[in-house]
Amino acid sequence: MRVLIAEDDPVIAFALVERVRSLGHEPLGPVGDGAQAVAEATATRPDLYLFDIEMPELDGLSAAAELAARGLGRPVVVITGVDDRGLIERSVATGAGAYLTKPIDTRELEAAISLATARHAELQALQAEVAQTKQTLEERKVIERAKGLLMKALGLPEPDAFRRLQLAARERNLRLVDVARAIVEQQDILESPAAKK
Repeated sequence: MRVLIAEDDPVIAFALVERVRSLGHEPLGPVGDGAQAVAEATATRPDLYLFDIEMPELDGLSAAAELAARGLGRPVVVITGVDDRGLIERSVATGAGAYLTKPIDTRELEAAISLATARHAELQALQAEVAQTKQTLEERKVIERAKGLLMKALGLPEPDAFRRLQLAARERNLRLVDVARAIVEQQDILESPAAKK
């Protein structure tokens, strides 16, 4: 795994590079502030971010949030020298998968990387599921609208209107929603001349 390290203290940054390497990962950086982290992540597309929270220019949490907004969300492990409940809550709110306080132990770092990676995968799966559910709901609305148009225009009961949609989809080798969309887009053809007046 390629791990981007952002830490403004050179001694701690060097230690993090060595720890990441000892765990079998490829360290990228280190960079000394959040703005550099955003630039480096944009250029190198790492697999995980290991960011100090308190850095000049842009703090680690803000850098991670900016990267996520740019479509470069990755698992995030944040580190800090301050044991502050507010920072923990802010870390969770911005999507950090793990939170470590300095000094960093190699075993704790390994666990944090695993935890952040697992949480990120769960979040991505959940987001994909939500997107699929939204798409299914939108498609269902189009199908219901088309069915209603057929019922009104042709005087069909609901089951017959739905069967007609299914038959049209089969005959044209199209998805049901694509046939429904075509009907909705051409709904003025289905309306009787009397209804248009």
